[in-house]
This record gives sequence, C-alpha cells and structure tokens, in this order.
Amino acid sequence: MNKQLTANTQPDTELVSGFSRQTSRYGDDVSSTSTKPAAWRRGLPLLWLLPFVGVFGLFQLAPMLWVLINSFQAGGNWSLANFQEIIDSPFYRQSFGNSIDLAVWSSLLGLLIALVGTAALRQVPGKVQDAVVAFTTMASNFSGVPLAFAFIVLLGMNGAVTLLLRDAGLIDGFNLYSRSGLIILYTYFQIPLAILLLYPAFDGIQKDWREAAALLGARPWQYWLRVVLPVLTPALLGTFIILLANALGAYASTFALMTSNYNLVTIQISALVAGDIFLEPQLAAALSLLLMVLLVLVTAVNQWIISRSRYE
Repeated sequence: MNKQLTANTQPDTELVSGFSRQTSRYGDDVSSTSTKPAAWRRGLPLLWLLPFVGVFGLFQLAPMLWVLINSFQAGGNWSLANFQEIIDSPFYRQSFGNSIDLAVWSSLLGLLIALVGTAALRQVPGKVQDAVVAFTTMASNFSGVPLAFAFIVLLGMNGAVTLLLRDAGLIDGFNLYSRSGLIILYTYFQIPLAILLLYPAFDGIQKDWREAAALLGARPWQYWLRVVLPVLTPALLGTFIILLANALGAYASTFALMTSNYNLVTIQISALVAGDIFLEPQLAAALSLLLMVLLVLVTAVNQWIISRSRYE
C-alpha cells in the first residue's frame, strides 16, 4: 500500500517540479526582457546638453581663459606688470573704491526696502501677491540703457519729477549725474532682485509665532527683532552678497548715464578695450581678473551662508 501511495504522489511531485521549472524559466525570461537599455539610449539625453556645453564654452570659459592668460602678459612676455600698474595707480584704486562704495550702499538700501516690502506683501491676499511678484519679475529685467533713459526723463536736470520736487521746495541742487544719483539708480534695480530672493525665505516664518509672542507679552517690534530677523538672517546675508555682486558687475546703466565721467572698474575695462585713444587689452584683462576674483570671493561667501541656512 505504501508503494501504491508513493506511486500515486510521484506524478504530482513531477508536475509540481515541472511547474516550478516552468516558473523559473518564465522568471528568467522576464528578467531577461527587463535588462538595462542599450548604451546609446542611456547616452541619448547627453546629446541635448551639447548645445549648452558649446554656448557655455564659447561665451564663458573661452573669455575667462583669454582674460587669465592676457592678464599675465606684458610686452609679449609673462609678467606681473599689469597688476603692479593697477596697484601703483591711484586712478585704478579709486575705480575699485567707487565700485565697492556704490555696491555696498545700494545693496544695503535695496535690501532694507525689499525687506519691508516683502513683509508687507506677505500680509495681502494671494492674488495680490502673485500680481506683485509677476510685476517684480518684469521690473528686475528693466535695466541697461532703457533704465538710464527713464531716470534721465524723470530725475534729470530738467526731469519731470525733478521739476515738480524743485517747485515744491523739497529738493535743492539734486544732481542725477553724481554719486547720490548713481546710488538711487543702483538701488532701483536692486530692489526687485532682493524681493524675489527674500520672498521664499518668509515661508520659514510660521503664522502662529506672532500669536505665541503676543501671549508671552512681546511687542510687535520685539517679535520682529527677536523672532523674525534671526530666522531671516541667513537669507538676508545671502541676498546682500548677491546684490553686492550684481552691483559690482553693473555697466550698461552707469555708462549710459555717466559715460566716462565717473570712475568705475567696469567703465575703465570698457575704455581700455574699446576706447578711442588708448587700447590696452592686457591691462583690461588684469582689471577683469581682479574683479572676477572679487566676485568669486563674494559668491563663495554666499554659498557658505546658503549651506548653513535651514528652512523647515
């Protein structure tokens, strides 16, 4: 009887084992069909990067390489004479001082105005916020010669706003073509950029913090000073550094407004490369390299601040 049971169960075992063998073969077939795509398919997305790599190489890397090489060239030989001339010249030292002066003051004023404006913007309905952000994005692209022309029409010697304020006795002797006029111009194009950079940072401020501070007896100015500003400090520092770099590299608006009547690094670089009297591209390359080093330092500090900031 035991032999009969064994004989009866053996076919079932064979069927089960056969089914398992078929299943394993089916599984092997499935795994074989789900293999990785061919190498050319994996590399196909990289082809879309080729135009970007070409443009980046032609308009970013190649000019930087040219500036780096020619800044150390003088009389056909490798030399530090260009940098020595910049350091020894009070004129070029003044250009760096004026550029840093305009950049710092316009960045501070733009950051302060943008902070107040962004805080007020957060208190209005969402549709108004979207409209203001869209307008700010458009205003941040309004720069260069059109911006300088607009300031001349409004705040020039015979500008519409200048005449109105002068008749009202509010201003006396204001000159757009001066340091104060340039600070106003720089501050104007710094404000939209600062708002766009600060707007996301306010997401880290919880609405119930104000109520909690009020329950603890804090006044509104204490809430902003001891709660909001510490949270926004990394964003404020990072935004200030970006504004500083933006102002240091500004050229078109300043040149359209002042031509060569104000000593700035960017204007001197342009004069040495495309001037009508003196053409010294190697000295211009040295000025450009020093300005690039300054901007790289500013950007490195900005990245360090961003890496230390945390928003939840």
